[in-house]
Amino acid sequence: MVSGQLSHELEVKAAASDVWAVYCGLKLAKLIEENLTQLVQKVDVLEGDGGVGTIVCLKFVPGFGFDEAKEKVTKVDHENRVKATEVVEGGHLAIGFSSFKYEVQILDKGNDTSVIKSVVEYEANDEGAAKYATVDPVQNVALLVQKHVTKP
Repeated sequence: MVSGQLSHELEVKAAASDVWAVYCGLKLAKLIEENLTQLVQKVDVLEGDGGVGTIVCLKFVPGFGFDEAKEKVTKVDHENRVKATEVVEGGHLAIGFSSFKYEVQILDKGNDTSVIKSVVEYEANDEGAAKYATVDPVQNVALLVQKHVTKP
């Protein structure tokens, strides 16, 4: 078993509350479906309203590496602006991972500036699978949110 953690931070010229408003509910699913079409064909909300227990199914474009991933929201902390999800079916679990989790925290830097801090935690069955662990998904989403909250 190979465990690891990867992180990514992105400064955003927008208030933390505005960035959190995108991450904390289902708005993010819609943004992903509408704007990351080079990666994601469809995002279906299978259960929930964006809070803990919500399950979404992401259907990826052909050739992505896996067809779909079901993710479950495991934590939503509005006070500290933290949201955590984990892959519960498909996705990285289909290519040799036993666990794949994301956590995002929105940090308030003052002066209408915030930081999107994303962490990926994983457990892979072996080194071969572990090489597919990446921050690319959280980085792509952070850049999308940045673009959304800073558009004129």
